[in-house]
Amino acid sequence: MNAKHLSRLALAAGFVGLLMPAAAGAQSSAPTGAADAEVTFASDIAPILQRSCQNCHRPASVAPMPLLTYEQVRPWARAMKMRTGLRSERGAMPPWFIERDLGIQHYKNDISLSEEEIEKIAVWADNGAPLGDPADLPPPLEFRAANEWEIGEPDLIVESPSVVVPAAAPDKWTSLGTIPIDLEEDRYVAAVEVKEFNDIPPDGTGDTVGGRYVFHHMTYGAVAPEGSDLSSSTRFPVHEVGRNADIFPDNAGRLLRAGSSLDLETAHLHSNGRETRAHLKFGFKLHPKGYKPEISHARTLLGNGVDIDIKPDQPDQELHAYRVLDTHTRLVSFEPHQHAPGMRMCLEAIWGHNIETLACVGYDHNWVKQYIFDDDYAPLLPKGTILHIIGWLDTTAANRNVADPRNWSGGGRRSVANMFIDLGEALELSDEQFEREMAERRERLGLTPNDHVIGCPLCLVEFPSQMDTVANEGGQ
Repeated sequence: MNAKHLSRLALAAGFVGLLMPAAAGAQSSAPTGAADAEVTFASDIAPILQRSCQNCHRPASVAPMPLLTYEQVRPWARAMKMRTGLRSERGAMPPWFIERDLGIQHYKNDISLSEEEIEKIAVWADNGAPLGDPADLPPPLEFRAANEWEIGEPDLIVESPSVVVPAAAPDKWTSLGTIPIDLEEDRYVAAVEVKEFNDIPPDGTGDTVGGRYVFHHMTYGAVAPEGSDLSSSTRFPVHEVGRNADIFPDNAGRLLRAGSSLDLETAHLHSNGRETRAHLKFGFKLHPKGYKPEISHARTLLGNGVDIDIKPDQPDQELHAYRVLDTHTRLVSFEPHQHAPGMRMCLEAIWGHNIETLACVGYDHNWVKQYIFDDDYAPLLPKGTILHIIGWLDTTAANRNVADPRNWSGGGRRSVANMFIDLGEALELSDEQFEREMAERRERLGLTPNDHVIGCPLCLVEFPSQMDTVANEGGQ
């Protein structure tokens, strides 16, 4: 098992360790703002857990303990205070690391806690974690079964070959070959979801991500039939453990060619302590026949894998990478990817003399996260904008994800090596699409000349084509 998966197991052990006095001492002073009102599990804490915690903290899921009932939650009260108080730092719970004082603050599927909610958890823990009136408890949530799809029943399912991973063995990177896709005509994909199916029973011994699965990630794409235009090949977002389904914008479906095959380029397999037989299912929701996308996906991989030079036992090391956009671009998501030393990553946009921070994110190698911008706040960047990512790394013993602080490391796929990438998704826009999206955003948000939208440097500009349209409409 590599360092990344050892660190996942260490995360679960660390959560248990938070019950010890030394760990709890890091948050010794109680907040005062919510102290005047009684905070109870039934009225205050249970709704927070339902919204932000229980999707993972439930039986047969990826988290190390269920947090569904008061009896299950009560022993973890002090640990919850500690973890939620970390906010965007490594080890924070829930694992949502967007920094609140910089950049864009509007994202889809945001599970973060407000300052008021963090304070309530602290007050509740400090006051003995009372239940309150059971009549105030919200109805329990109903969850999908493990074999049900987030995207609904797929229109097309492609299965990988089965693999058998020994109980104890080194990590393995391998191709699983190509799998024919049963399509008789070209179709466009609206959403894709990848699920691992294995022979680990729901009540098996695996309590963590590394214990329940053997596929850490899979890079894959649809390969066009032999003899066709190679540009019709389609790459899909990397599958990673715990990743949500990828739902593409309605006007930007991804092409699957008739007769093409799914190329399972690189599977990263790891042992989980028991011999496991597993395979992946790739579920595709398709647009109706005849659908044509208006907008194309952009290839925006941004990173540095060439001159990574990470020195041993040193905090606050920095990495930088740049990319010039050759088309007008709408950023769909920000997905920082580093390895064990990674602590933080920021995304900047440089246009003309303007340098603007789009997002800063704490990084924890135990939780690789994708942050999807809300539609009206997704960056709209003109051609020629320079995207810049900055990463901060710590190879000292203070970073418990690092296996051995004494070692130098460079670029590589193993967790004891390093990566520095933004895997976010983006769309490329024509001049007309770019101008139209900004005009529609101005109208929806009710922007005035005194407003500023982060990541949209031209949002308040009226382009000549739009001014001509207004003039012509006024003359009719």
